[in-house]
This record gives sequence, C-alpha cells and structure tokens, in this order.
Amino acid sequence: MKALASPVRLAVLAYLKDPVANFPPQEDGDLVLDGVCADFLRDKLEIAAATASRHLTLLTDCGLLIATRRKGWTFYRRNEEEIARFTNDLASNL
Repeated sequence: MKALASPVRLAVLAYLKDPVANFPPQEDGDLVLDGVCADFLRDKLEIAAATASRHLTLLTDCGLLIATRRKGWTFYRRNEEEIARFTNDLASNL
C-alpha cells in the first residue's frame, strides 16, 4: 500500500498501462515487450534522475514493475500478474 501512496508512483503505473500512447519509440527496446526507458519516465514526470530512481526502485521491489537491463539502460514495464493479484486481494478484503 505504501508504494501506491505517492502521486508520482501512481502516475508511473498509469503511463505504463499504455506505453505506446504515452512515450516516443525507443531505439534499444520495444515499449511493450521490454518496457520504457527510465530516462523517458523521468522526462515525462519532470523529476530528477535520483527521484525517479527512488520511485522506480520502490515499485520494482514491491513487484508492481519489472525492470530489464539492456545496453546500459534500464527499462520498466508493469507486472500485470502482480497488479491483478494485489487488486483482487484488496477487493476481497474491503
């Protein structure tokens, strides 16, 4: 729950729900299959690199994002299976 307490982290999850609509094409990775480059996310959110890293790491550590390293870059995509499990657990307990 703490991971979702930040408007920035909620925005990350919202943007990554439809990466093709929210980000330009990438040279080194497919937006859907590989995820979105951390730099694109940082630019979209208009936050510093260190701040973006903190938010992305927290979302990855709790399982809501999947991070993939490629050619020195880190790409992030939603972990739909974990998001579905979380929302189902939340719905059944409220």
